[in-house]
Amino acid sequence: MNMTQPLSSCSNCGLHELCIPTDLSADDLKRLDQLVYARRKLCRGEELYRAGDQFGAIYSIRSGSFKKEVALEDGRQQVIDFLMSGDVLGMDGIGTDRYSCNAVALEDSVVCVIPFVRLEAISREVRGLQHQFHRVMGREMVRHQAVKMLLGGARAGERVAAFLLTLSRRFEERGYSASEFILRMNREDIGSFLGIQLETVSRVLSQFHRDNLVAVMQKYIRILNAPGLRHVAGSMGEAQPATTAKALLAVSLPAHQDTKRAASKVSALGA
Repeated sequence: MNMTQPLSSCSNCGLHELCIPTDLSADDLKRLDQLVYARRKLCRGEELYRAGDQFGAIYSIRSGSFKKEVALEDGRQQVIDFLMSGDVLGMDGIGTDRYSCNAVALEDSVVCVIPFVRLEAISREVRGLQHQFHRVMGREMVRHQAVKMLLGGARAGERVAAFLLTLSRRFEERGYSASEFILRMNREDIGSFLGIQLETVSRVLSQFHRDNLVAVMQKYIRILNAPGLRHVAGSMGEAQPATTAKALLAVSLPAHQDTKRAASKVSALGA
């Protein structure tokens, strides 16, 4: 385990707006800087935690990217999410005190280690931290619900188009180009996530390339025709976070028991 002490504070981090509440006082920012216990460096392919491991911390991705996967009955691994800088890992362990999936680095990455007991303590002192954590959890739930909606009946081309558009939007939110980016995951992982075969992913990307929707050079993607890609994706590709959030409230209020327990536990923060 490669652990180092933080070299800079949360308040000075470039991901400030994604991770922590805005409009905090100077005193609250100082308290917030106590959240991060250490930074952990992981090499590509290294596991941050495994399903069944004891829950003790959540992890904010400072740099790099991860995939979350679960084991199927036949022994295969099913990719259930991709996360990048500014996203938070480990919240799947809040409700049951054990992590429910594997978190694997897709590239050399760095995470900020936030012990949950420390989060609980500081949330009692910093107004707005509990609300921010609810917002982060809500963002995760919205993304998971959007994936469920996508996989519910969309064809392969729609799934891949929506996937690319979602990545484009997430890169743009982090200040990167929305039209040019590198796929850190391989085609097999994309297929696992979208519920289609590896060969289908490659075939669809090749078709998009021929149709001048995107330029594809191995893992390099350049979106050439965003409106055309949105047309292929249909309503899924055009869905904005607020729209998807409404769908979440309409569809997912009867949440999974683990999610209910997690929400109940997080609601106790700051109480």
